[in-house]
Amino acid sequence: MKKVLSIIVISVVVLSSCNSYNNVLKSTDYGYKYEAAKEYYTAGQYARAYQLLEELIMVLKGTDRGEESLFMLGMCHYNLRDYETACMYLDRYVKSYPKGAYVELARFYDGKASYLESPDPRLDQSPTYNALSLLQDFLQFHPYSDLADEVNDMIYELQDRLVQKEYDSAKLYFNLGSYTGNCRMGGNNYEACIITIENVLKQFPYTRRREDLYLMILKCRYELAQKSVAEKSEERYRQTIDEYFGFKNEFPQSDHMKEADQIYKRCLSKVKAEDGEKAMN
Repeated sequence: MKKVLSIIVISVVVLSSCNSYNNVLKSTDYGYKYEAAKEYYTAGQYARAYQLLEELIMVLKGTDRGEESLFMLGMCHYNLRDYETACMYLDRYVKSYPKGAYVELARFYDGKASYLESPDPRLDQSPTYNALSLLQDFLQFHPYSDLADEVNDMIYELQDRLVQKEYDSAKLYFNLGSYTGNCRMGGNNYEACIITIENVLKQFPYTRRREDLYLMILKCRYELAQKSVAEKSEERYRQTIDEYFGFKNEFPQSDHMKEADQIYKRCLSKVKAEDGEKAMN
């Protein structure tokens, strides 16, 4: 009996709520609709709020209420995880009200929504570059914001995502090694690996994958020297030794130092052997 009564009470509340919302939708009193939209927004009923706000942003455009309505509309979609639509309205807010009361938050959530839309590193990274641009714009306009630390964390993560994509490409070149079937424009996979990594380091010099990237360059130079013809091998072994000292100076406590030391010893042995042959000749 108690269960039946509970269901009846809940049904009455829901129906009453639905009827009340329908009345708001049908109302031609925009002040009333605005206040209702704010109440729904504050209560976390974003789906109801945004239906009212979509009408209000046109009716109240150019007023303080219109400004707030546009910001709330963007945030409704953000909270509903419709990030693409959220970005559209938040970007519209920033352009419409560049000195508005909510412009800092609008820029922040526009960037964060784009950040949340950023795809897996294996996919096209155009959305990631867009998110980076928005977050960097935020720091340019609001360098002393309380949100700056969170923005910087998102920027670092997005940069790492871009670095990961290039790192995966470089690793593929490294794994292809001496295979030349994919080298239609000359060169080889080890050189392609080095160029890819050097470009990444120029673009993102402070990446958290810096050590991994430099280690791969060291290993590439060693493999390239090993597989070189006699007239090029000595120079490439010396380049590898130079790369080793650069790695050792920057990452003296690296977990990969043992592997790097082994590469150095092998290269040094090769260089000494070639120097010995030259001396004999």
